[in-house]
Amino acid sequence: MPYVAVTALSHTGLIRDRNEDSLVVGPWTLCGTVTENPQTLLFPLGGPLVVAVADGIGGQPAGEVASALVVRQLAAIGPSLDSEEAVRDALKACNRAVYAAADGHPELAAMGTTVAGAVVLADTLLAFNVGDSRVLDVSQDGLRRVSVDDSPPLAPGRRTTSLITQALGGASRFSAVTPHVTTSPLSAGDRYLVCTDGLTDPVTEDELDSLLRVHNDGRAAFELWKAAIEAGGPDNITLAVVRIGE
Repeated sequence: MPYVAVTALSHTGLIRDRNEDSLVVGPWTLCGTVTENPQTLLFPLGGPLVVAVADGIGGQPAGEVASALVVRQLAAIGPSLDSEEAVRDALKACNRAVYAAADGHPELAAMGTTVAGAVVLADTLLAFNVGDSRVLDVSQDGLRRVSVDDSPPLAPGRRTTSLITQALGGASRFSAVTPHVTTSPLSAGDRYLVCTDGLTDPVTEDELDSLLRVHNDGRAAFELWKAAIEAGGPDNITLAVVRIGE
């Protein structure tokens, strides 16, 4: 029987005091905590199965509250996410929910989060994001980025930036979002990487590609995390490796 294997982990990294990332895999969520080892979950292929990461905006209050709110909402409505329109509507609803949760609570003012993920259906995958967390297609031809970074143009000589041009929440007044959503065909053997920038900032996509060519599932997740730690672990690291089996 065709199935979906999702291997995930979340870690504080070496610099941050706490983990403001959150993760959702189907009905399962992990919010602001640390996994000691990669966890692999198996689901029948059919759909819809949502796999996503949310990265609370650093330097602003309650990033962990915003990221947790978003993944819990996605977990609750995940089974209804069967089209691009449904995913866009869900992300817009998450944006409204973050602002609503902050309303009247000064300690939550301007809290926000990025989000990136995929909805696995029977024969297609819906990739989505708001912000700079990423979804990468892991193929024999190399990694292909299917998400779109919401970041300003990079300065000459720079590979990354901490600036983002849109997020869920993140401002003192409501600001609408324009989610990025794409559809790709899906078949047995396909793999995707969903991750926060705590992985992609310190580790280049060439390095990620090299590791994913050699490793799969739990070993792949561990080696990706290890690469980020060896590069200094400057931020929270949350990732999910999605594989279609048969």
